[in-house]
Amino acid sequence: MRKRSLFTRRTDGGDESAGAINLTPLIDMVFILLIFFLVTTSFIRESAVAVQRPKAATAVPQQDAAVIITITADEQIWLHDASIDIRLLRARLEQLGLANPAQAAIILADAHASTGLLVKVMDQLRLAGFVNISVAASTAPDTP
Repeated sequence: MRKRSLFTRRTDGGDESAGAINLTPLIDMVFILLIFFLVTTSFIRESAVAVQRPKAATAVPQQDAAVIITITADEQIWLHDASIDIRLLRARLEQLGLANPAQAAIILADAHASTGLLVKVMDQLRLAGFVNISVAASTAPDTP
């Protein structure tokens, strides 16, 4: 019988799959990383309509809003990304099951929107069960 060294090649037609790379652990790791990034990613919900927010020196960021309602300068009301009438707002909020006292609602009102409509929207949110209601504003530099 012939003695093999470390650098000799096997030519006797043995198991050829011994040199093949097993991709199963690599695929498992890719799926684990994919799941990790999906779970840890935070999705920021933004309004579908661009508005010019009023400026306030005391504006602070609000986190984790369940509902975002946008009021445009031409008096349109948007719930998330769909236009809605003020008379249907409360019913739609109750239908979506979003009215939870622990959740926050943010109103993105344009600087040129009427205050009366803003108050009506806040009233509908309170009637739907929201307690934590915020009005979005842009930060402005402190003025003397």
